[in-house]
Amino acid sequence: MKTRLIIIIALLLAVLQIKAQIAETYELTLEGAKEIMSKATEYAKINKAPGGAIAIVDAGGNLILLERLTNTFPIASEVSHGKARTAALFKMPSKNLEDNILKGRTSLITVGENMLRGGVPIIYKGKVIGGIGVSGAASADQDAEIAQAGLSALFLQ
Repeated sequence: MKTRLIIIIALLLAVLQIKAQIAETYELTLEGAKEIMSKATEYAKINKAPGGAIAIVDAGGNLILLERLTNTFPIASEVSHGKARTAALFKMPSKNLEDNILKGRTSLITVGENMLRGGVPIIYKGKVIGGIGVSGAASADQDAEIAQAGLSALFLQ
């Protein structure tokens, strides 16, 4: 009986030690990206954005979904992807990096990501699971507003 108890305790300790070495993660699915995209495009249309490309990426910055609204200039797709990627990989809004550059931290330009406002990380249960980036709306501020609107998706609340 005593031996069994010692074995059970040893197994429990081993399991706890292994669990401590593995972090729990979440993955943004295509369905989740579509819900975020729906909220972002709805906001863009209601607020009369003259165009815009909206990109949604996973936590590694890989493109999941891209939508170009009518009248969007062609390079906006690439720029929105860069903003989303920056937000996901840096785990912060791309605006933070742009602000640092404008305050004189010009060496950030060499990092190779897109440092323009309009990229926002997608956070679920405290973990960054992706990013959304917008380019080509009426202004940089509207880009950021559209991206933020995407985060009103119900599963993120």
